Parts: sequence; structure tokens; C-alpha cells
Amino acid sequence: MTDRPGSDGSKKTSVHERLSKVDVSQFPPVPEDFSWYSRYEELLPRILKGNDLRALTDGVASARAAGKPVVLMLGAHVIKCGMGPLLGHLVACGAVTGVAMNGACAIHDVEIAMWGKTSEDVEANLGDGSFGMSAETAGFMNGAARRSLQEKTGLGEAVTTMLAEAQPPHAGMSLLAACRRAGVGVTVHVAIGTDIVHEHPEADGRAIGHGTMYDFRRFAGWIEGLDGGVVINVGSAVIMPEVFLKALAMARNKEAELGGFITANFDMLSQYRPLSNVVQRPEAAGGTGYNFIGHHEILLPILVAGITSKLR
Repeated sequence: MTDRPGSDGSKKTSVHERLSKVDVSQFPPVPEDFSWYSRYEELLPRILKGNDLRALTDGVASARAAGKPVVLMLGAHVIKCGMGPLLGHLVACGAVTGVAMNGACAIHDVEIAMWGKTSEDVEANLGDGSFGMSAETAGFMNGAARRSLQEKTGLGEAVTTMLAEAQPPHAGMSLLAACRRAGVGVTVHVAIGTDIVHEHPEADGRAIGHGTMYDFRRFAGWIEGLDGGVVINVGSAVIMPEVFLKALAMARNKEAELGGFITANFDMLSQYRPLSNVVQRPEAAGGTGYNFIGHHEILLPILVAGITSKLR
């Protein structure tokens, strides 16, 4: 363990020395041509999930053609699977109007952008107490929280602004950087105590709370305008499904026009909250929900290709 004592006696490490499981050399390139997808779609039976995937990709394309919102909600594993560049492509081509993520998702994307690697080896580092103690990661993310408080803005805006100012070497692999370039809003929804940067003495609960509360209200505004739009949750089992349900309830409380919107959940296994809060319960508020189970690194490239090929 690198001996960099914190103000409380904790010992910090460097992200450069840390053993990580993922680096940018493993990420897929973004194709220039997605016209092949129409031939792929011909292979899908017009039954069950084959029809659901068609309905979802058609729905996203129709929503954007009509100027309606398409919001992505993300868990951390999506970025660790190398999907940042492909999702960034959806942002760049105008298919996505807002991106909401949990704190770990933002952390992984920042590490990719800044240092080209992420996904710390927990088992290797937990025993000696070095897990989560990367000084650079904590400095960036806790600095973004303090900045959000100082500038009275959201955590998502603070993180993307700081990334732009840093001009990171791997910005082309970063979803956050893609959102900044395209002017697409980002919200970061943090549960205090769940992220590695909260282990550090400089973590400021007031700043974190301000930044994520600001972002919750911003996200709720997106959902209030969801009429005819699409919300897709990928890989968030608890935080984003709960945030979405509360934002949807707030929109209904304000008697917002909400009809004909689509929700979809993509995850590696069926879980209670995504299925209930993203797929099933929104139908009571005028939505249609779809559920897709499978590995992100297989399903998401297909989804991205399908959406891209149908944009007009």
C-alpha cells in the first residue's frame, strides 16, 4: 500500500499503481455504418422479445423524430463492460436527450476518461485495506461535489465541467465527455456510503447531498416532460428504478401530460425493482414497458445499432 496519509490517518494509494480489471484497450470501436442492422432484424422472430425489441427501437426513433425526450438511466456495470463509447455515440447522434446514473457509474467513467482504466480488483485490495483508497479518483469526485455546492449546480454538471477542463487523454471513450460535447444533460444520483470516494476524509456529505438533490430535481423535470418519450434503464438494480418511480409520481402529482411513453429495462437477471418500477408500474401512468434480460456487452451493441439505423 502506498503510504499517503489522509487527514484522519487513512492511507491512500494511486490509481496508477492500483490493479484494475478493465482498460480502454478492451473497448469496442464505434462503427461508421449501422445499415447492417436491418438484415439482422430480419432474423428476429416476430414474437415475444423479437417484437419487443422492434417496438423499442422504433419507439426511440419515433420519439426523437417528434422532438420527444429519450432518457438513459445507468448502473456502473454498463461502463465497466466497455459500453461508454457506444452509448456516447447515441448521445452524439441525437438519440439521447438526458443521461442519469448512479455514483459508481460516474466514477468508472471518470477513471476511464482520465486514466484509461477502471474496475478495481476488490478481492486483491480489500485484505490490506487499500480498496477504494485511490487518491486521484477521490480527489476528482469529491472536488466535483464541493464545486456543485459552491456553484449551486448539480453533481452531473460539475463532473462534466471538470472533465472538459481537464482535457483527459481518453475523452473519446467517456460517456460523460460525450454528453458534455453534445450539450446533453447528466444527472448523478448518489447514495452516501456506497461509493469508494466516500471512504476518504475529504468527502463532504453536505456537498454530495446538495449535488445529488439538485440532480434529482433536474431529473424529475425531465420526467415531467416525458409525454411521448422513452426511458431506458440499463444495469441499475435499485437506485435509478427508485429515483424514476419518485420522479414519475411527482409528475403525476403535478398532473403533467403523460401518455404514450415507453420504458425499458436491460439487465443480466430479472430483479424486483427494475421490473416493478421501470416496466410494470409506469403502465398505470400511461406507459408501455419492456424487459430484456442478458449480458450488457451483447445486448447493448444490438440496441445501439437498432436505434442508430432507424433515426431519421
